[in-house]
Amino acid sequence: MPNLETIKSRLLEIVKARSVFYGDFVLASGARSSHYFDCRLTSLNPEGAWLVGNVLFEMIRAEEKSRGLRIEAVGGLTMGADPISLAIGISSHISTPNQPIEVFVVRKAPKDHGQTKLIEGPSVQGRTVAVIDDVITRGDSTLKAVDAIEAAGGKVVLAAVLVDREEGGRAKIEARGIPVISVFRKSDVLRPGG
Repeated sequence: MPNLETIKSRLLEIVKARSVFYGDFVLASGARSSHYFDCRLTSLNPEGAWLVGNVLFEMIRAEEKSRGLRIEAVGGLTMGADPISLAIGISSHISTPNQPIEVFVVRKAPKDHGQTKLIEGPSVQGRTVAVIDDVITRGDSTLKAVDAIEAAGGKVVLAAVLVDREEGGRAKIEARGIPVISVFRKSDVLRPGG
């Protein structure tokens, strides 16, 4: 398997080619922007999913080692987190089949039938988890997932994202005592003057 820097370099090429758009956009936060990151176009691409899963899995394992903890599960607010979380879980299974990272999904609202769950997949109660997101802007989506996980009894010890838009979200999440790691920052991804 190629080394982490080679994988990360190829992932950056794919993000730039597939997931960066220039124009006039309204973001989920309500703010206007001259650029938009649609990271699902990377994370739902077979090569992109493989790359993002490997990179974030390795970054999470490095954080575990440096912080002396074990992350048992990953997940975040649907839909941006879903393919990234699953890619991390698959990478963990390939790398450490006896100790994989499980995957969960946080719904935007509880199901109105069946078990009326807000979190799908394995229970997060009593577990140490990383919250996943595709893009952090102001951090509101990530923190909505954190709130749901904590309400369900999970302990969020890390936030891991593909792109940090560098617009205050990282600081907002870290103010809650949750370290943030990102594969890329906006400045890595945008064309010069973008």
